[in-house]
Amino acid sequence: MANIVFYAKPGCLTNQRQQVLLRRLGHSVTVRDLLSEPWSPERLYEFLKSRPVSEWFNPAAPAIKLGAVDPDGLDAAAALRLLAADPVLIQRPLLEMDQDRYAGFDTPEMLERLGISAQHGRDHASCSRPDGHGVCGGG
Repeated sequence: MANIVFYAKPGCLTNQRQQVLLRRLGHSVTVRDLLSEPWSPERLYEFLKSRPVSEWFNPAAPAIKLGAVDPDGLDAAAALRLLAADPVLIQRPLLEMDQDRYAGFDTPEMLERLGISAQHGRDHASCSRPDGHGVCGGG
């Protein structure tokens, strides 16, 4: 079983549900506050590099939903600067296992490593709130 450092937004019901699943599968989960962690662009890149830049962002973050930030219009360097400055924009959760880093709860490689079926992972990746925002959304 894996020892996982799980960077979550405090109060996010989806992140809480993901943690419960991981623990139920026998993994050790250490939760850290995604919003208060001292992120640098270089450190964030280690979690995000396997995904397209537009997927580095939490689509439910207020700045994204309001159109103030357009992830499709950013290059990697600009995106990393924005994410480090405003962690509510970061796609979550971020997971750290040994030397591996992942963003989101839906990547096939991460799900396979943790013994989660792809369908089960998708069920645990979407927002738990019916309106898709609020505590989980980013505010």
